[in-house]
Amino acid sequence: MTTKAQPIIVIKKKSGHGGHHGGAWKVAYADFVTAMMSLFIVLWLMGSSEKVKKAVAGYFNDPKGTASLLGTTMTGTGEAIKEASSADLEKLKEKLEEEIKARKDLEKLSKQIEITITPEGLRIELLEGKNGTFYELGSAKLSASGQELLSLLASELKTLPNSLLIEGHTDSTPYSDQNGYSNWDLSADRANSARRLLQQDGVRTNQVTQVRGYADQMLRVKNNPTDPSNRRVSILVKNDNEPVPILFADKIVNGSTPLPGKPESSRAASTSAISTAPPESPKSMSPSKPAAGIPTARPGLISRIRNLLPGARK
Repeated sequence: MTTKAQPIIVIKKKSGHGGHHGGAWKVAYADFVTAMMSLFIVLWLMGSSEKVKKAVAGYFNDPKGTASLLGTTMTGTGEAIKEASSADLEKLKEKLEEEIKARKDLEKLSKQIEITITPEGLRIELLEGKNGTFYELGSAKLSASGQELLSLLASELKTLPNSLLIEGHTDSTPYSDQNGYSNWDLSADRANSARRLLQQDGVRTNQVTQVRGYADQMLRVKNNPTDPSNRRVSILVKNDNEPVPILFADKIVNGSTPLPGKPESSRAASTSAISTAPPESPKSMSPSKPAAGIPTARPGLISRIRNLLPGARK
């Protein structure tokens, strides 16, 4: 009796999951959750105050925080910081004048404190008296009145986003010191003393952008170089829309604040010097034997530099 051959059965198994065991539903669920979260954020913003809306809008417009509209101030008050305009500087000027008059110790010095609005910003000048007012005579050490006034200024200036520029000036009387200490050092040290006290009382480190010492080069009373008011410290609340002022000594006349720019006289002098200078000819570059009895002239700086260049004719 013959036996029949058994058929070969091949079973194929499919890898992976299908149907409701797949992963496509996870993507759809994630999109749904994201949409719901966005909806709740929009609903929360619609019920928030205007300050919160502006703060959130300012963040999304400038996440790095370089814009003038910030979420909160450094003290966490939640108020938006904006650039001080000319009207704000005028209000600050009036407020400082009122606070100075309100203090008995500073009221008598009000004539030696000048606050003016200039094209580059609000300028606060502390003018020295004959025997010293805000600094000890011939020293960079602040007096009691100077410390009190700078503390008052710091309480107002630290709330502004505007940068500050501090300048020190002296009169033309030479500084008598055996160690080479001069009016240049004194003017710079006085400006730095003012900077240190302002920052000690709350002015931000990066708010003071420049500290300058001019010695007696920018006299306030040019007709009287030894006038005590020439010794002064000037604090400029800079209008950041304007360039940093460039001051020239020939523009300082009897206390008037100069405008930024280059003097026309210097510009004309430099132009005429360039136009009248004779061009060097190639023959003048080649050495020649001097005539008898005539001393040899030293070659100019430009000629010597040209002779040092590769390929120059010897």
